[in-house]
Amino acid sequence: MDLNLIKKLVKIFNASDITELEVEKDGVRIKICKQIENVTVPFVPQVTSQNISQPAVENSKTKEETKANEQENTANLHEIHSPIVGTFYRAPAPDADSYVKVGDTISKGSVLCIVEAMKLMNEIESDVNGKIIKIIVDNGNPVEYNQPLFLIETS
Repeated sequence: MDLNLIKKLVKIFNASDITELEVEKDGVRIKICKQIENVTVPFVPQVTSQNISQPAVENSKTKEETKANEQENTANLHEIHSPIVGTFYRAPAPDADSYVKVGDTISKGSVLCIVEAMKLMNEIESDVNGKIIKIIVDNGNPVEYNQPLFLIETS
């Protein structure tokens, strides 16, 4: 292989977005690779504003009460997770009513939705009795394994 040809290949390779190139000609094999840098994005917490007009002592009590209320509220909340990777559907057919809506009371074994995987429709059933508080995934969206689908207030 001609040295000028190799130089041209390297120049083209460096100017492109290609990360790996392998060429074989006349029994000579050349492999060129670029090292890819991993870019990490730092986590930036969301900052919320507080009501400044209240005294600091009341504010700290309010925070403690809010935390206690949140813990009480989450104690009887249950998430239904997707058992498989697929597409989330709220109804058995596009023109049919949804299996459940926010506010519906459900029982253990009730069908909540369908997750389609490889053209198979898998019914997802509730494993608790309760009330639908939130439907986390939008209809027709892809879901991952163990992704939360519903938030249920257990009774």
